[in-house]
Amino acid sequence: MGIVAGLDSSPDFTRIVVCDTDTGAVLRQGYAPHPVEGRPSDIDPQAWLLSLGEAAGGGLLEGVQAIGVSAQQNAVVPLDAQGNTVRPALVGGDKRAQVAAADLVDALGGREAWAQAVGCVPQAAQPVTKLRWLAKNEPENAQRTAVLLQAHDWLVWQLLGRPLRRTTDRGGASGTGYWSAATGAYRPDLVELALGHQAVLPEVIGPSEAAGTTPEGLLISAGTGETMAAAFGLGLGLGDVVVSLGASGSVMAVHPEALADHSGMITSLADATGMYLPVVTTLNAVRALRGTAELLGLPDLESLSDLAMKSTPGAHGLVLLPYLEGERTPNLPHTAGTLAGLRRESMKPEHLARAAFEGMLCGLADALDVLRGRGVEVRRIFLLGAAAELPAVQASAPSLFGAQVVVPQPADYAAIGAARQAAWALGVSQGGLDPRTPPAWQGAAAQVLEPGEELAVGQAVRQQFTAVREQTHPGAFRP
Repeated sequence: MGIVAGLDSSPDFTRIVVCDTDTGAVLRQGYAPHPVEGRPSDIDPQAWLLSLGEAAGGGLLEGVQAIGVSAQQNAVVPLDAQGNTVRPALVGGDKRAQVAAADLVDALGGREAWAQAVGCVPQAAQPVTKLRWLAKNEPENAQRTAVLLQAHDWLVWQLLGRPLRRTTDRGGASGTGYWSAATGAYRPDLVELALGHQAVLPEVIGPSEAAGTTPEGLLISAGTGETMAAAFGLGLGLGDVVVSLGASGSVMAVHPEALADHSGMITSLADATGMYLPVVTTLNAVRALRGTAELLGLPDLESLSDLAMKSTPGAHGLVLLPYLEGERTPNLPHTAGTLAGLRRESMKPEHLARAAFEGMLCGLADALDVLRGRGVEVRRIFLLGAAAELPAVQASAPSLFGAQVVVPQPADYAAIGAARQAAWALGVSQGGLDPRTPPAWQGAAAQVLEPGEELAVGQAVRQQFTAVREQTHPGAFRP
């Protein structure tokens, strides 16, 4: 069919890949950082356009027939009635909105009320919470806000020449806190609850629909959030789970229906294909490793991993509950970490290093059990993040998770997913592809790890972790 492009506007940079529409092979790539210092809480969205233009330089998009857009989630671009930005976009996991999140939870009647309404409980990073912060702290700007867009919505709208019609996709909409994945509909009352008045919201279009065509005839697909684009770029399907190792951790699965979770542990998102992405988050993942490395005087995580490999599974009875920032899974926001099982023979640096890796992975295995407990199929687990390459992670993850672990080679999966969406919309517009079936692109190159004979050992380590968790925080975890 030709070639398409996918652009990913992350919090720090824009990355563009140009792909073959039939195979997904990456033909050309572009990159440019956003022209801002650090990672601010507010950013003029024009910075996204500037880095996009730089990344697309040198004729990168020559011959491209369609573009898909992926962008950072949780960013809110408030526009006035004329389509101008009221203030810089509110981006990122801004802690200033934590009080606003608690206010919103109370205003609707608690966590369960939110989980029933939109499939998630407000967090500081979410758009609905940022709107509440805006109304409380910048009431004049809140009053002038007439239209609400997310980052990928705004970029698509700009690429199309700022048409009257503004669109989004179900994946991006599902993370706002005012659109329900279960019903496929907005909750304007929640916008009003947060912002103080109604605002115009973008039209939610289908996964294979085009948002429009540029004046030059370039088709622009629906666009989506980075999480959904990365899942699409990886080629995830039913039975696939992604465990993401950042400072905090997340466990995300592909599921055929939206999961309503009244405890609020599961955030029910929609994906970029028509299915759903239930997500369970832990506050502590790689931050527990970094803290342990600092405590032991080690320069980096590679050194911590090497040290941990000198220990054995179970770390001689040493157990770390890695709840260093409090925890979401289980819901213990004000707790601290716990180191248990100290005996003379366990008080060695290598055992503490091993306990840090096992504690992090057991915490994520708890999050995985929340999904398993709701009937989510877990056939293989994609392990993402730089820490996924560490030998101590790869040695323990398959047996602790109780499933095949896939470690994909590093690639721009969000940009690739955006390009795949563009190829889908292009194929549907030309009559060559089914609107219900995305193009079959080659899967990610990856290392595959099996639990094998270590499965029983891993389950024993988990039992040791669970015993300490239950003794320290009885009844806190109910998967």
